[in-house]
Amino acid sequence: MPAAQTKDFHPVKLPGVLAPVLTPFDADLQPDAAMFARMCRWLVAQDAGLAMFGTNSEGNSLSIDERKRLLEAVLEAGIPATKMLPGTGSCSLTDAVSLTRTAVSNGCAGVLVLPPFYYKGISDDGLFAFFSELVERVGDARLRIYLYHIPPVAQIGISEELIDRLLKRYPQAIAGIKDTGGDWTYTERVIDRFSSTGFEVFAGTETILLKTLRRGGCGCISATANVNPAQIIALHRQWQDPEADQMQQALNDLRAVFQAYPLIAAMKSALADASGLAQWNRLRPPLQALSGQQASMLARQLDAHGFSLRDF
Repeated sequence: MPAAQTKDFHPVKLPGVLAPVLTPFDADLQPDAAMFARMCRWLVAQDAGLAMFGTNSEGNSLSIDERKRLLEAVLEAGIPATKMLPGTGSCSLTDAVSLTRTAVSNGCAGVLVLPPFYYKGISDDGLFAFFSELVERVGDARLRIYLYHIPPVAQIGISEELIDRLLKRYPQAIAGIKDTGGDWTYTERVIDRFSSTGFEVFAGTETILLKTLRRGGCGCISATANVNPAQIIALHRQWQDPEADQMQQALNDLRAVFQAYPLIAAMKSALADASGLAQWNRLRPPLQALSGQQASMLARQLDAHGFSLRDF
C-alpha cells in the first residue's frame, strides 16, 4: 500500500470559495513575488482560499521554478498553507511530481492537477497511469489531489469512470474536483455519484454556485473571486437564506460584465484601477492587456453596477 493511503491522515478542509490568484508581473515580465503575496493576503482576509497557478493565474505561462518561488514567497509572508490549493499539473510528469512534492511538504491543503493536456485522444488508461504515477512518486500521506476538469481549454476531460477508478485505488489521495466543463448534467452526476464518499465537487464558476451547493457540492473555485470575493463568499455562507437566488443573480450580472472582455485582462484592469498600480495591467504573452478604450468602457460598466474595490 503506498504511503499516500495511510489510515491516520486527517485532511484540512478547504475554504468554500477559492480564487485562482492573479499573477502580477514586473517590467521584465517576471512574476512579482511581493505583490503576489500582498494579493494573497488580501484574499485570505476576505476568507477566500488560494488556488494559485490556476488558469486565471496564467499558471501555464509560469515555469515550475517560478511557481515554487511564488509559493515560497506567500509562505514566507506568513499566509497559512492550509488556505492554499496550488495548481501543480503539468504535461511533464516529473515537473508535476516536483511541484506537488513542494506543495505537500509545505503543508498545503491540497493540489489542483490538470490532466496532461498536450496529446489529444488520450484514454482513461493513460490518464489513470499519469495520476497513479503522481501519487506513487510523491508518496506522502498528506497528498490531496483535486482533479481539474476543464475540457473546453485542455481538450482532455476527467470521466466519471476515471474518478471511480482513482477513488478505488487512492481513496485518500483523490480528494475532489474543480469542474469547469460547462456541462451541468456532468456536475450533477459527479456530485450524486461520489459526494457520499467525501469526494468534494467545486464549481469552476460562481454562476452555478447556488445550484452546486443545493445539489450537495462544496463551493467554487472561480476567476472573479479575485475581484468579488466578499459577495461570492456571502452566498456560500447564506445559500439557504430566502435571498439566495437574488444574491446569485447579482453575482451573475457582475460576472457578465467581466466576461464580456478577455477575463484575465479585465480583472487585472479592475485591480490596476483600484490600486493605482498600472503594473497590474501586465500579462505574460501571448495574453495581452485591455486597450485603453476597453479599460475605460469596463470601468464605466462596473461603476454602473455599483462595483468597487475600495478595500483592495
